[in-house]
Amino acid sequence: MTSRIPRDSRLRLVRPRPLAAAPTAVNQRRPRRPAPRPPEGTPAPAELARMARSGLADAARLAHWADDALRPGGDGASDGKGTLSDETAERAAADLGLTAAQIRADWDTARLAGLIEVHGNSARPGWRLRAWDRDDSAVLRGWVALFDAWSLAHPEPGDREPAAVAEVVSAMPQVLSFLQLSAGPVPVEQLLDLLEQRVVELRTERCEIPYGPQPEPVEEPEATEPQDAPLAPLLDWALRALASVGALTYGDGQATLTPLGNWAVWVKLEQICVAAQSPAGNIEVAAEEMLRGCAQLRPNAARAEYRAWLAARPVGSAVTELLGAARGDDALLRGLAFEALRVVGAPAEPDVRAVAEEPTLRPYALLWLAEHDGIDPEDAHEVLTREEATWLWVDTAAAVADHGEAPMLVRHLESALQPTVPQLLDEVRAVGHPRTVQVLVALAAAHPDPALAKAVRRAAFQVHTGG
Repeated sequence: MTSRIPRDSRLRLVRPRPLAAAPTAVNQRRPRRPAPRPPEGTPAPAELARMARSGLADAARLAHWADDALRPGGDGASDGKGTLSDETAERAAADLGLTAAQIRADWDTARLAGLIEVHGNSARPGWRLRAWDRDDSAVLRGWVALFDAWSLAHPEPGDREPAAVAEVVSAMPQVLSFLQLSAGPVPVEQLLDLLEQRVVELRTERCEIPYGPQPEPVEEPEATEPQDAPLAPLLDWALRALASVGALTYGDGQATLTPLGNWAVWVKLEQICVAAQSPAGNIEVAAEEMLRGCAQLRPNAARAEYRAWLAARPVGSAVTELLGAARGDDALLRGLAFEALRVVGAPAEPDVRAVAEEPTLRPYALLWLAEHDGIDPEDAHEVLTREEATWLWVDTAAAVADHGEAPMLVRHLESALQPTVPQLLDEVRAVGHPRTVQVLVALAAAHPDPALAKAVRRAAFQVHTGG
C-alpha cells in the first residue's frame, strides 16, 4: 500500500549544469559544415600564437606590471576614458626601464588587445592576460582584437577631414583582401588605385536621390570638397598603422602581409562566407527569431549561427537586441541569448554588467561575468546565492517544460542544489519565480513516483493559492 506521507527522496548531488544544457537536449542532428582550412603555407596555430606573443610582449609585460602594482582595482585610468595617469606612467617607466611615451603606447596596445580592461577610473587585468601563457586561442583572439582596432593604434593625420579618414577605414578591408589574394609584395601605387576605386564605390552607394519631382539645383560657388583631397597620405597612414600592429610590412614602395596578417584576413573572409551560408537564413532576422531557429541546432552549429548573425550587424546593437530577447517570457530564449553573448565576448561586458541588477537576468549575467573573468564554467555557479541558483533552476525547468520532453524534466531534478525533494519544494516556493506553478505541475505530471508527484502537485496548488 502506498504511503500518503511524501517521501524524503534523496536527490543525487551533482554540479548544476550550464543553462545551455537545457536547449541542447531538444537539438536535432544536422549536417556539419566541414571545418575550413587556412591557405597553404599558413603557419600552425601554435606558431601564429608565438608570433602574436612576440609582437605583444611589451604590452603583456606592462599588463602584468599593472596587475601586480595597481592592486586592487588600480589607478591606471584617471579620466574615465582609459588614459594612463601621469603619475602611474612615470612609476611604470621607472619600474620597467622605459620612457613614459613607450609606457603609454604599450598601455594603449594592451587595452586594444584585451590584456587590460578599464572601468571608470580603475583598471584591471583582462581575462586574456590570465590565459596568456597557456592558451594559444586566447592569444590569437587578443591579436585579432588589436588587428580590428588598427585605426586606433596609430594617430591619424591631423590635417585630414574625419569624413575622408572614415572612408579610407571603410575601404581598407578590400585593400587587405587584395593583399591576401596576391600572396606577396604589392606596389603602393597599385594599392592606391584600388583604394581610390573603392572610395568612389562607397560614395556612389551613399548617393540617394529622393523619389518625386525635385527643385532645380541652385548654383553655388565651387568649393574644394574634403572628398577631393588626395588619398595617398591616408593610404600611407593606414599602411603604417597596420604595420604597427604587425599585420603587414611596409617599405620601399610596397606592402606585404605578415603571416599573422594573412591569417587574420583569411579569418575575416571566412566569417563573411559563414554569414553568407547561414543554413536557416538567420542572419537577416531579429534576435528572437534567430534564437528560436538555433534552438533546434547542436551546440557547435548554434555557435556558428551566432557568429554569422553577429558578423552582419554592429556589436552594440546586436548586444542590445539579444538582451531584449532575454527579457521576454520564454526561458529558452533567455539561456540562448546569453550563449550568443558568450560568442560576443568582452565587448558585451558593460551591457551584461548593467543588467545584473535585473532579477530576471541576474543569474545569467552573474554566470556570464564569472566566466568572462576567467572562472571555470564548471565552477561559475558558485558566484550565485542559494536563492539565485534556485531561481535559475526554475527558469531552466520552464525552458525544459516548454520545449523538451517529460524525461528531461525528471532528469533536471539532478541539477538541484537541495539534497531532498521537500527542501527543494520549500525553496522553489520561496524564490517567487513567475513560472513556478507551471513548472511544478509539469514535473508532477512527468515524474513516475506517485508519492513524489503528489507532493509536487500539492506544492503547486499551495503556490497557486498563495499558501
